[in-house]
Amino acid sequence: MSAEVDLVALKNPELTELLNEVGVDSPFHQTYGYYADPVDVATAVLPRGWRGRLVNLPPGDSEGVRGLCLEPHDLAIAKYVARGAKDIAFTRELARRGIVQRERFLALLGNTPVAADVRMRIRADIAADFEAVPDR
Repeated sequence: MSAEVDLVALKNPELTELLNEVGVDSPFHQTYGYYADPVDVATAVLPRGWRGRLVNLPPGDSEGVRGLCLEPHDLAIAKYVARGAKDIAFTRELARRGIVQRERFLALLGNTPVAADVRMRIRADIAADFEAVPDR
């Protein structure tokens, strides 16, 4: 649904800016229809232990660069914290498609460093996302 892909050079954060080579309006973006949005690990609020749940991307033509993705529940928790319009649509779609489970969210939310009022708001957002999804 989005043309942007948040990327970080995890082992070499100083190289994150190089990702602009495949960023918005780059030849890569014009050719493939999506682009990199360089971020750093402080950009998102994530549950403790997220690094241990990173998911390996299948190997490709990356000259030895290994790709890792956030586990969907970790990613969605970050989206619940951020709560922009695109984030709300994203988490709702994850629930609708059955990619995530409510119980897993609630467990991870307990390990997410947020204030009590934010935690309560996220619980309500999770409930709303699953409200229209039968038996998930």
